[in-house]
Amino acid sequence: MGENETGPTTRKKRVRPLVLIGILLMSHHVIFSVACYVAGVVALLLLPVLAKNTYISENALMPGSANNMLSNADVTDASKLVSDIMGLKSKFENAGIEVPLILGQHIANLGAEVSYHRFHPRPDKFHLLHFFSSHDVKVVPDNVTCSHPGMNTVGIIRAPGGDGKEAIVLVTPYSAVGADMKDALSLGVAYSVFSLLSRVSWLAKDIIWLAADTRYGEHESVAAWLREYYSPLFTSLSETRSKICPANRDDYNVNQNLVAGKELPDGFRRAGTMAAALVIKVLSGNNHAEDTLGMYAEASNGQMPNLDLINVVNYLAVHREGMRVKVEKLWSLMNSKCLRIFGQVIELVGNVARSLNPQWRFGIPVADYVEGVATLASSLHSQALGIPTGPHGAFRDYQIDAVTLVISPKVSVNSNAKQREFLSRSGRLVEGVVRSVNNLLEKFHQSFFLYLLTGPSKFVSVGVYMIPFGLLIAPLPLMAASLYANGNKPGASSNLQNSSSNSEPPIAPVSILESWRWLGPAKLVFAVHTWAIAVALLPYFISKNQSLTPTTSLLSWILLSLISLHLMYLLLGSRSDKQGWQVLKSVTISITFIGLCLMSIVNFATAEIGALLLVPLCLMIHPLMSDLKASRKLEAIARISCNVVLVIVGFPPVAFFLLKGLAVGYAGIDIGEFWSWVESLWAWNSATYLYIVLVHLPCCVLCIHIVLHPS
Repeated sequence: MGENETGPTTRKKRVRPLVLIGILLMSHHVIFSVACYVAGVVALLLLPVLAKNTYISENALMPGSANNMLSNADVTDASKLVSDIMGLKSKFENAGIEVPLILGQHIANLGAEVSYHRFHPRPDKFHLLHFFSSHDVKVVPDNVTCSHPGMNTVGIIRAPGGDGKEAIVLVTPYSAVGADMKDALSLGVAYSVFSLLSRVSWLAKDIIWLAADTRYGEHESVAAWLREYYSPLFTSLSETRSKICPANRDDYNVNQNLVAGKELPDGFRRAGTMAAALVIKVLSGNNHAEDTLGMYAEASNGQMPNLDLINVVNYLAVHREGMRVKVEKLWSLMNSKCLRIFGQVIELVGNVARSLNPQWRFGIPVADYVEGVATLASSLHSQALGIPTGPHGAFRDYQIDAVTLVISPKVSVNSNAKQREFLSRSGRLVEGVVRSVNNLLEKFHQSFFLYLLTGPSKFVSVGVYMIPFGLLIAPLPLMAASLYANGNKPGASSNLQNSSSNSEPPIAPVSILESWRWLGPAKLVFAVHTWAIAVALLPYFISKNQSLTPTTSLLSWILLSLISLHLMYLLLGSRSDKQGWQVLKSVTISITFIGLCLMSIVNFATAEIGALLLVPLCLMIHPLMSDLKASRKLEAIARISCNVVLVIVGFPPVAFFLLKGLAVGYAGIDIGEFWSWVESLWAWNSATYLYIVLVHLPCCVLCIHIVLHPS
């Protein structure tokens, strides 16, 4: 009764453990941020150690389970085709029309269907609507020139045991204007397999052989054929061209086979839905004791084919044909002393772990580690650029698994015997891959689509390589919450370090008006991102002036961007300088965190490199005036130096040249290369362009604004 007389008992509100953990981390956000970023970098360097051996996930592929059927007659016919093509080169200075005719004759002699596909190059101009949608496949006068069009030769074998709903594509790019021995051998390898497949009975999928004319580029010839394959044209190219150029005779109007003397169909022919595609190229000899096979798999926006396709090619090349398989590396990292020291530490830790428990298999030799890092860096670099590494990229745009195979013979193939040996070995490899894909009952789906290669037979899956990225960006939301809480505290100091060193948690009750203080900085952030959209559209107008060089175009882009940025600040007035820099930095970090997370879904490699550059910039940035007024001069000078270096390195053109120099060296770098690279991003509709101008650039501008903030 005594308790009731004094009034109801007040129970102390219980704080949830998750909230306590959040408050604890926010009060020590500096230590947590540094630890997470360092752990993310270390985890990224440990990916070659965590890489797994590749394996075949789809049991139906069964690579190497059947004996090769490629006969000496197929190799002889292929060698004859090579001789015919090289004979044309000696007779005609430009064998642009004769090579397709010779290919058509050989394909027709096998009983396969022959057709010719004529195309014009697609203009690589920036277009507002084409960036977010596929290019218009209609034949428009702006895309048709009065020069000779390119001509692809297409051969189709109908599968005797199939229903015509699926197909396998073999692609051999060649120069129709000046075909050399490498082009002739590429055509010979594909023809030897095509000759075999024209008479086998086990074929369940149609076979399409595309001899792509590369006068306008390897990718453009394949992409033009794919556009018409999936989006048919109802107005022929020759008809449109005759209306535009009535005075010119179309030398490429092949209505008759001049060699065989019989009429050939001029219509576009199709087979089934494409299950997979192999691009076959031959390069000059290498310096190794065996034939070398190079695999290129990166497509636009960092897309990769199903890992099973790469595994089948690697297994057959190594275990059946004795080839040396290689993938691209960043050779500048192969001689890195820092990587070797880090690799020695990993090897030492691995040896100690195995001495304690033989089942603890951690650590790899130093040479393997350095090679794995160089390969991983090359894979990240190629995917982050967002540009395909070969003609196979055109197939990936249609969700078709494709890979480019570059075969280099160990010796010169000028003699007939060496040439036949090379054609036989390469043909058996392609035959084995075709037989494995032919066994599939459905599309590739069992293995990984998201992975990074650390070697021809080593890969890192998405579940592993997302760990470094998560550690890198983990400090961003915590730092944003801490800055927001400190910025809204009554009488909060403008110095972040003073607030972070306070022993009390940076959480205090705020009034309703103070809780809406983020709206002012949010308006500035919104204005900067609106300006970034205008900057992204400026190249559309700059590219209309064809007389500008890449360097002049880049300088014009920068100048117009600075002028528009100045106009934006004039419209905002002095109100943008009166907002608290802590809340502004909090909103900037939040938007950058969202942008990096979204980009990691589209192109992980771009988001990973962006996180390496932007996270330290977002964490370290601090007003210059506040540092100049600080009592600890040495600490202030160190922070000012870090801010200047991070802002310069994070600026997109500077970051591009640093990465390019790391990949290929700094000799001969021209500032116009950045504009040329941006033009290539437009042509490929790469999301990397959107990331640069809508996420990376606004973050750098806002960080510069924070540095110059009159706190």
